[in-house]
Amino acid sequence: MKIRFGYVANALGLWDASPSKTLTFKRYSALPKHERLATLQAVTAQNLQHTKRILYYNIAHEIELYRFSSMLVPLATHPDVRWDFITPFKNEWEELGQLIKRYKIRTSFHPGQYTLFTSPRKEVTLNAAADIEYHYKMLEAMDILETSIMNIHIGGAYGDKEHSLVRFHKNLRSLPDDIKYFMTLENDDKTYNIKETLDACEKEEIPMILDYHHYMANKGDAELEDYLTRVFNTWNHRDIPPKVHISSPKSESAFRSHADYVDVEFILPFLKIAKALNRDFDIMIEAKQKNLAMLQLVDDIAKIRGVKRTSGASIVW
Repeated sequence: MKIRFGYVANALGLWDASPSKTLTFKRYSALPKHERLATLQAVTAQNLQHTKRILYYNIAHEIELYRFSSMLVPLATHPDVRWDFITPFKNEWEELGQLIKRYKIRTSFHPGQYTLFTSPRKEVTLNAAADIEYHYKMLEAMDILETSIMNIHIGGAYGDKEHSLVRFHKNLRSLPDDIKYFMTLENDDKTYNIKETLDACEKEEIPMILDYHHYMANKGDAELEDYLTRVFNTWNHRDIPPKVHISSPKSESAFRSHADYVDVEFILPFLKIAKALNRDFDIMIEAKQKNLAMLQLVDDIAKIRGVKRTSGASIVW
């Protein structure tokens, strides 16, 4: 069983390398009209440059898994702004894509909490579809769709989970099939548990990401051993390994909050269940200390008897 590890967005320790610098609509609107587009482009250019720096960090540390910031392009989906963020940066997108393909880095996006398809409000669904399309366009511009995903949660229950799930399947039809193909769904920590998310994934033929921390916070009566094979099998139509999200609780009283680092003892039961399946998969670390937490966890897991570290961010067990 081979596991590759990755982290989210920002490489801590790199000076002034945030890929998420932004421009609020309020600030944008206050600018003289002739300065607005130039300001949007300047912020985007900086985020793309910082993303390139982070990719070089990943290459140097043999990290083959990375989640882009969803804030690479400011106001990309704002209804009063929407602008062409592909053409002016054609060379930059291509350069990022070439790096990713050359060094075989698996990438992803995780659109925000308001990108959901369970809402009874039509405008929410339209905005969700626009946000997914925004992420799709960036992956397309980098020519890395085949090794990438866009991950979301099912959404809210709105007081009636059964009808909200029906609405989810209906609203998801607003997405073109060629965009939906690159989506994944993840179980959440309050509403849709592993069983409900898996059922939705199997119905829509969408791969499922298991979030182990969310599973432990919203377990219900589901035992992971009974579901993990099915979860991994939702990936069978994609030529990429299954993916899992890992974090650990900040404290007992703040169980759903992510800690700075990952407690290896917290995730060890999951690793042992996965080991019994003997199937390669990838782990995205969602701890607050990002790459530092990821590297620490790889160090900790590499100390387990029978585990062999094979690179800066991968092990074989």
